Amino acid sequence: MDSFLGPGRPRFGPSTILFHLPPKSHLPSNVKRHKVFDPPEYRNWTADPALVRAYRDRIEAGGATRATHALQLERGDLLELYRDLVVTRLQDTGLKRWVRQGVISKAWLGVGEEAVTVGCVAALDRGRDVVIPMIRNAGACHMMGLPLEDGFTCYLATADSPSGGRDFHYGDIARGVIQPVSHMGTTVPVAAGAALAFRNRGERRVALTWTGDGATRTAAFHEGMVFAARVGVPLIVVIQNNQVALGTRLDQHGAGTMEDIPGVYGLTGLGCDGNNVVDVYAAAATAREQCLRGEGPVVIVAETFRMGGHATHDEREARETFAPELFEHWGRRDPVGLFEAYLMGRGVPVEGIEAVEEEARRAVDAAAERALAGREHLPPPESALFPGISEGGVLHGLRTRLDDPDRRVPQSMDRPG
Repeated sequence: MDSFLGPGRPRFGPSTILFHLPPKSHLPSNVKRHKVFDPPEYRNWTADPALVRAYRDRIEAGGATRATHALQLERGDLLELYRDLVVTRLQDTGLKRWVRQGVISKAWLGVGEEAVTVGCVAALDRGRDVVIPMIRNAGACHMMGLPLEDGFTCYLATADSPSGGRDFHYGDIARGVIQPVSHMGTTVPVAAGAALAFRNRGERRVALTWTGDGATRTAAFHEGMVFAARVGVPLIVVIQNNQVALGTRLDQHGAGTMEDIPGVYGLTGLGCDGNNVVDVYAAAATAREQCLRGEGPVVIVAETFRMGGHATHDEREARETFAPELFEHWGRRDPVGLFEAYLMGRGVPVEGIEAVEEEARRAVDAAAERALAGREHLPPPESALFPGISEGGVLHGLRTRLDDPDRRVPQSMDRPG
């Protein structure tokens, strides 16, 4: 994806920047907080120097290979990571604003989990590799080159949305994004199939997919992992452990730990701090190298936390599921705020961080405006039919309504013109 920082994937080169932690008085949160839309733990957020040091130490303690990947990130690479974090956060803010305004009924957000998405995609060859996101990994789409407005039009179900109004899940295979699947765990066997094709064709490519902690308990996840491990495909499976499966806490939906899962399939897993975008990046870059050496699949376990509800409609229920202290614990580990403090420690001036944040804000605002401009352009009802697939199947009732003048969908619902 081309951005104001330059085209393509992050650049690599030697880094001689030393880490100097600013005094506590100089560790503000630069990204603008939204009192209405952000979790309460983020609204008056300030960086904790001890957590900033732990953030840096985590990167340096990841082993020689991972530390090398992290320290080779130059200033431009770091700012591109920051931009993608902020764009992903602000896209969710825009959707939540639409919910409050009545534009849409609800939205599935990834607030607090952005680093798991951004760090993984940044480590890929975005011109060749393939990803299958979950709904909380929407940031992967713009990073892989899809227009930002797709993240908004998919909710409006307009004629210009990626699926033509059929589905709010979206992707573009031509850009390396296979759209999400509602049934949890099913992306693993699909991604394994893509990885098998790469291996059989002798292509130096990998497939990457994310799955939640709850989805690891499904048959589809298990079958996909058994197949991938047995055949040995260049697949990266990221277990995005956000501590909850819809409304069921991690300690309630299974035994053992997420870190035990790779060993079940005879694999050596990689762990990372899912709120530390550089640590996630280093783990994903290491996993990709292993896959290209024929040592796949690789499982990454990224520990993070869902700072909201399963969707915007059940945020109160989510707050009742966990103790307030847990939200406070993870709230102090905001992946955007901590990365800002890390950037300052790497010598990036506050003015540079603010400029990136402003550019991201303008890009997201413009994308939302473009999406709203086509709000009245609904697809014709006939577009819900898939030739050769829908006839006689589950949509036969729609076909009947379209053919019967007395039951036909009102003309006002058709696309203008």
